[in-house]
Amino acid sequence: MSILKLTPACKDYLWGGTKLITDYGKRYDGARLAETWELSGHPDGPSVLASGPDAGKTLAEYLAAHPGALGEHGRKFAELPVLIKLIDAAKDLSIQVHPDDAYARAHEGQNGKTEMWYVLSAEPDAFLYCGFSRDISRDELKRRIADNALPEVLRRVNVKAGDTVFIPAGTIHAICRGIVVAEVQQSSNVTYRVCDYGRLGPDGKPRALHIAQALDVTRRTAGVPTPDFGGHLARCGYFTVDLLAAPQATLCGTESFLSLLIFDGEGEVRCGGETVRARKGDSLFLPAGSGEVRLTGTLRALATRI
Repeated sequence: MSILKLTPACKDYLWGGTKLITDYGKRYDGARLAETWELSGHPDGPSVLASGPDAGKTLAEYLAAHPGALGEHGRKFAELPVLIKLIDAAKDLSIQVHPDDAYARAHEGQNGKTEMWYVLSAEPDAFLYCGFSRDISRDELKRRIADNALPEVLRRVNVKAGDTVFIPAGTIHAICRGIVVAEVQQSSNVTYRVCDYGRLGPDGKPRALHIAQALDVTRRTAGVPTPDFGGHLARCGYFTVDLLAAPQATLCGTESFLSLLIFDGEGEVRCGGETVRARKGDSLFLPAGSGEVRLTGTLRALATRI
């Protein structure tokens, strides 16, 4: 089979809502669902094959048995380098930062985390934080964290459906309430919280902060570097993301697998003589070399490669 449906890992965090269940068809027994890890080989939340002869295996198990599925670009990575999520921020997420590869590998035994957000929906006047509004010293950053005055110097970005935000490792950021995003990121689960608004975790205690690490890795200059994406929604050394809207075709060549995250509509995905019905909320994986892929109906998708 050249088109594999995936079942995501589900994450219930205290800031999550219900839109991934009601709007994206995710099956979950809890009252809220914060994140679904739609394409993931990470041990903290592996996605599982829902179709094909390998149904029931994790994506990591499938790739271990079929290493060529990653494609030629995948040879430079020891494992699947990308992780794709749906995120429903019913409440503000913590203000946080992620390290780069060098720091994360030295201190956490994981990769760093560069990421991008594609905004799927946003309430009126919704905003997020991304970077600083001005240059800031290490001492001022430390003081503002201690004084709960950090938001005053953060770069506030108003967002609407269809917006893209690129977040290089080392960029302080937060998704704020009323926003649903698709997130494409490096395969990593290293997050350093610097402000969590005094909230309590499930154990009734304040959630851990990681001030020392954040001071080490945070980029403290104004704004956020904006690379040339060459016409793509986002592109870096770990992933390339494009927008597809039916009726449209793309190529899944030998250089990389193709991930399709369907974020709107319904229709069919056709490849190699195979046809799969798809709808909003579906996540599909096509091994490298699958050939031409065509979307029909009203499907809209994020197409991710490495």
